[in-house]
Amino acid sequence: MRGLLALLTATTCCVSAASATTVYPLDRATILARSPFDMKVEFDAVVKPDEVTVTVNGKPAEDVLGQDVEFVEKEEGLKDGVEASAVLIRGASIATPGSYTVQAKAGGETKSVTWNVYGTPAAPKAKNIIFFLGDGLSVAHRTAARIMSKGMTEGKANGRLNMDDLDHMAFIGTSSTGAIATDSANTMSAYMTGHKSAVNALGVYADRTKPSQDDPKVETIGEALRRTGGKSVGVVSTAELEDATPAAVVSHTRLRGDKADIVGMFYDVKPEILLGGGSAYFLPQATNGSKRKDDKDYIQMFRDAGYTLATDKSELEQANGTNSGKILGLFHTGNMDVTLDRDFLHKGTVDKFPNQPGLVQMTQVALDQLSKDEDGFFLMVEGASIDKMSHPMDWDRAEFETIEFDKAVGLGMDFAKTHPDTLIVVTGDHTHGVSLIGTVDDEKPGEEMREKVGTYAEAGFPNYEDKDGDGYPDRVDVTRRLAMFANNYPDYYETFRPKMDGPFEPAVKGADGTYVANEQYKDVPGAVLRTGNLPKSADSAVHAVDDVVLQATGPGSEEFKGYMEQSDVYKVLADVFALAPATN
Repeated sequence: MRGLLALLTATTCCVSAASATTVYPLDRATILARSPFDMKVEFDAVVKPDEVTVTVNGKPAEDVLGQDVEFVEKEEGLKDGVEASAVLIRGASIATPGSYTVQAKAGGETKSVTWNVYGTPAAPKAKNIIFFLGDGLSVAHRTAARIMSKGMTEGKANGRLNMDDLDHMAFIGTSSTGAIATDSANTMSAYMTGHKSAVNALGVYADRTKPSQDDPKVETIGEALRRTGGKSVGVVSTAELEDATPAAVVSHTRLRGDKADIVGMFYDVKPEILLGGGSAYFLPQATNGSKRKDDKDYIQMFRDAGYTLATDKSELEQANGTNSGKILGLFHTGNMDVTLDRDFLHKGTVDKFPNQPGLVQMTQVALDQLSKDEDGFFLMVEGASIDKMSHPMDWDRAEFETIEFDKAVGLGMDFAKTHPDTLIVVTGDHTHGVSLIGTVDDEKPGEEMREKVGTYAEAGFPNYEDKDGDGYPDRVDVTRRLAMFANNYPDYYETFRPKMDGPFEPAVKGADGTYVANEQYKDVPGAVLRTGNLPKSADSAVHAVDDVVLQATGPGSEEFKGYMEQSDVYKVLADVFALAPATN
């Protein structure tokens, strides 16, 4: 086949010319030197091998990319009975940095893309990287967390968040390859691979075939660290470990919902520290509560690989004191309960999982264990439920999650003070359409809650208190509290109050299968029906396309500046760790 396909791809059909529809990696892709990736050219019709030529900088593609070519006359799994050919090179790599033009020809049609292959300095700038990801973290979340946690007097904050003191900043574009809109999979995947992708995709370019795990792969940072050296890897999240953000450190799938398979991808890479929820996908199908459809027992497999298992905060503390460096912590069958429910209101599923650790404890254990590695480490810490509570517009829970996330950031910053060879990065994966506009004052006259919303001079200041000094308001149901609202929503009842009985569920499925306002909140005094501005298939608010803010400190942080794409962030991480050092 190598001789048969001296080059690579564009196409002619038997009767008329057919252009190469897509080349992966896409145009303007940035590729780390020597990092493995899959190349694919998709044609829009069936072609013959001798009709196809593909070159890279004028040379046969297989010669430059170092792997044999696979020609697929008719791809399987295409939609609507379409028949078309493709060319694949699996596990390709390019050793020499520079600009590479890929040209696929078929008859009189030509498709060209350009890739930028980059190297890194010969010597690393830092020994460790701690990457803090606030899922859905928006500017309004930060502002509200600062006011709730620190207070404000005469227009000046009475204190600062930890993330306020990070000294380098950039605005980050979050859009996917297929739309301006975005989700946690493609955004975190861009951070962790250096390649943008489509909504729901992790570590792949989303191609046209139906199977979710045959798409062209790109290397994740977890794999790059295994390939290049001895650094340890840690993943900490308050979500299921198989959820999009933690999964992006290791995974390759077009469908973020492939959670059972993502557990296997974690096992392939074996990060030394894995702490979060999602035990249901680790358990064999015969076990009560399992969501697997096979008999694989990944908990036992990780144990056999030398991991200590922890299922609550007491076991986690014990593992931290006795373990030699590998911990699998699974503290919930699904997503872990949020801070407001776990530590204050004891709602949600706290009765079923009463001893869950928080993000701060998990981060501390991860740092304690990973810092034992003399070669250094990469640690990803996700505050997952900033997002998970922003979708249902449960702003009090989202803000407690933001405060907890900031406390974890403080641990990282304290670690960097004694380990100055550590880069700290703090960012969001995407934003939410949320704004803080003033206050809601119960003491204002009248029964209509909307008349109690104070804006401009009428807003005044909220009356949260933190008498015990733990950084959280002692109560969220104070008489004058922050007024936060989403700019996108389904039909729902706005109550203008904290949800003290458990997380907010704004909309429920109606008889016709569309979502309607949840009448559980209809009779709350002063509640207002808001007619949605989203399609009726939406049950919650959605992500915004706004840029996220990235802040950083430590060696290499000066590279974060101005406007950057999420895929550019990976290049900084690669530079800091010297993942592709220049060679003679």
